[in-house]
Amino acid sequence: MNRRAMPRPSIALLAALLALAACGPNTPANHEPPPLAGASIGGPFALTDQHGQTVRWSDFRGRYPIVYFGYTYCPDICPTDVQRTIQGIKLFAKDHPAAATRLQPIFITVDPDRDTPKVLGQFTSAFSDKLIGLTGTPEQIAAAAKEFGVYYEKQKPEANGAYLVGHSSVTYLFGPDGKPIATLPTDIGPEAIAAELAKWVN
Repeated sequence: MNRRAMPRPSIALLAALLALAACGPNTPANHEPPPLAGASIGGPFALTDQHGQTVRWSDFRGRYPIVYFGYTYCPDICPTDVQRTIQGIKLFAKDHPAAATRLQPIFITVDPDRDTPKVLGQFTSAFSDKLIGLTGTPEQIAAAAKEFGVYYEKQKPEANGAYLVGHSSVTYLFGPDGKPIATLPTDIGPEAIAAELAKWVN
């Protein structure tokens, strides 16, 4: 083989190859921007967790918060979404154990009248000891929901006093800087959630 006849790779080609090699499993090869980049979602809050401690949005800086608004008395959607999210995190952790330690799932109630810290504790412990449940006064919850672009409305009570709460069911992934990255596909399943996390979390 004539080595002199072989074309030498250009500097641009070498740079491109190095860039691809530097892309880890959590870095999109096409460097696509996050779907929610620039969206006005998320903001400061001071709420109470399942242990009765005050938790602020700023406490999660440096981590990847996964935020879901729902309520513990929800008959189907909320527990299903939370369960799939936790399962998705576990699947992601198998291939990315170090990155998974930076994830923080958070459940914020839209039913503060019934969802006391004790009730939230029973709910969150059924899914994961890493899941944080947050409640507060009706005014605090309303303010937090507004910051995160979440809709909710208490439905008309039944004769026995029971009631449902209509609400948007979106699971948000935020970055270590507190800015929104993407929504997680809880409607599809844990595998899809793990795949989405692998795109953005490192």
